[in-house]
Amino acid sequence: MRKALLASSIFFIFQYTVAAQEEIELDPITVTSSLTPVSVSSTGRNIIVVKGEEFNRLPVNSIAELLRYLPGIEVQSRGAMGAQSDLVIRGGTFQQVLVLLDGIRLNDPVTGHFNSYIPIAPAEIARIEILKGASSAIYGSEAVGGVIHVITKSFAAIKGKKQKSAGAKITAGDYHLFAADAGGFYNNGKTSVSGGFLTNNSKGQPLRGTDAYFNLHTASLSLNHYVNDKFKIGIHSAYDDRKFSAQNFYTSFRTDTATEKVKSLWNHAQFSYQTGRNKYSIDAGYKATDDTYFFNPRSTPNLNKSKLWQVLLKDEHSFGPNLSLTSGIQFINRSIASNDRGNHNENQLATFTVVNYFNETGFGISPALRIDWHQRRGVELVPQVNLSYNTGKVQLRGSAGKTIRDADFTERYNNYNKPLVQSGRLGNPDLTSEYAFAYEAGADWLFNKALKISASYFGRKHNDLIDYITTPYSEIPRKVNLVSTGNYALAKNVAKVSINGLELDLQFQKKVSEQQSISGMAGFVLLDTKTSETTPPLYVSSYARFLTNYNLTYTISCFNIGVNGLYKLRSSSSASPISAVMSGDYFLMNVKAGFTIAKKGLGIFAQADNIFDKEYSDLLGAIMPRRWMMFGATYTLQ
Repeated sequence: MRKALLASSIFFIFQYTVAAQEEIELDPITVTSSLTPVSVSSTGRNIIVVKGEEFNRLPVNSIAELLRYLPGIEVQSRGAMGAQSDLVIRGGTFQQVLVLLDGIRLNDPVTGHFNSYIPIAPAEIARIEILKGASSAIYGSEAVGGVIHVITKSFAAIKGKKQKSAGAKITAGDYHLFAADAGGFYNNGKTSVSGGFLTNNSKGQPLRGTDAYFNLHTASLSLNHYVNDKFKIGIHSAYDDRKFSAQNFYTSFRTDTATEKVKSLWNHAQFSYQTGRNKYSIDAGYKATDDTYFFNPRSTPNLNKSKLWQVLLKDEHSFGPNLSLTSGIQFINRSIASNDRGNHNENQLATFTVVNYFNETGFGISPALRIDWHQRRGVELVPQVNLSYNTGKVQLRGSAGKTIRDADFTERYNNYNKPLVQSGRLGNPDLTSEYAFAYEAGADWLFNKALKISASYFGRKHNDLIDYITTPYSEIPRKVNLVSTGNYALAKNVAKVSINGLELDLQFQKKVSEQQSISGMAGFVLLDTKTSETTPPLYVSSYARFLTNYNLTYTISCFNIGVNGLYKLRSSSSASPISAVMSGDYFLMNVKAGFTIAKKGLGIFAQADNIFDKEYSDLLGAIMPRRWMMFGATYTLQ
């Protein structure tokens, strides 16, 4: 019944939108694919662009939840409202998606489990660009399955354009839920400032011997100032503080009643100078993460402190309206101080060049080359090329290139310094970097200027992919803190993994009248994976083989309704010690309805998450909430 409801909803959306006649923006400008502002139809890539306003229109309470219902993104959630999530695009492991904030990388040196902790308040988001597929030639390590790029209002502000907006939302609901989201943006044409905060708090639904509580707080502030017509400076600072129940997030032990605290500080400074045909920029970023993990109240906590330093220098040179060259140098320093993983420090240096050429016939080509040095693996050449041909209503596109990924500190040193490890996941200092050849071909159709359909075929052939594999004690190279009767999953380089898939995206938006509009997105992904390992790797076997997710908003006068949901088909699994079962599929749907007093900017809403009360988990043992009712009030000044 629920699958039929999903199919019927998407069919209705398709039929309604094809009948639309009014032109809307389905070909926005993007900077993610080539570092130079170009229209999506000129990139040769499949790119989804979402405006920040969608956060308040849809039934979501965190950025991770917003991403969960965007076409082609699988968010494997641990806990409610973004307490912790793994990001998956096109069958990549959780460390094969690169997250950027205003062009600077956020991926955490400790573990990819922290990559969804994007340090920005929703009120500051101008747009989110999702690039599906490889982009290592530009961005380096982790840009394997795709790139998620969040762009703030201040850094996207246009010189001379005056704007101001502010808003606030308060939510309360079941399980002592209290959430608040507030922020504002001001631009006088020369100086822009934006800031805001987000807090989500709940006692949580009952778990085994504890509750799934969470206290999640994010605050951010940014400033962008045009000193003159040529020189611009930007500053962004943010703080993210999370405390949550982490029961069975990482283990299947009955003694696991874990709790975790993660604090992140983020600072970014940007300086840009434009003269003639050149635009020069310098970006400097600093991220500090403090992670404290208690397996249970009697255990010694894991204390992990990491730092990420980076500097990015770019030169964008325009030869004319059809040809541009972007080149740059990037330096990255990662370090960790940990009682579990030890103290480590590593450096990375790279230079890259990207060419963008488009002619009047609609043909475009964008080759890129990265020379990437890492102190563990040495130098790698990383090439890629994107091709496109645009007829106006149809775009043909293709891409091929090399990808790379370096192991994080958890994959190399997890449980390395503990005096005794009786079972669990083990790091492996001997891991080598993983490599893949990625390719895709696709087409985009624009129907009646209101509906965009994108279809893609893609593939990746991996060598030495990094994943955890159940390994007998006798085959583990380092046993100094292990026991012979333990059950261990060792981080290994899987010899070969091939992934092939089909992808279909629908994007639509229709303004029916001055007071009535409808918009939404839907995505379908079908994957086939083959591996040389007889024992299935942990994360390669965890992602969905079929995924469809969607979001829909409808507004008429002062009434708004937002719906999102997903259907996921994956491998089932079970863990008898904790009586946990992960079903082979599930369907999830959320609904939000609101009413606004237009002249006052005041509004009220009601929201139901998991409206069908589905019992499910994205990862074995990490139980997700059942039906959750909530209500709230909003205020908007535009």
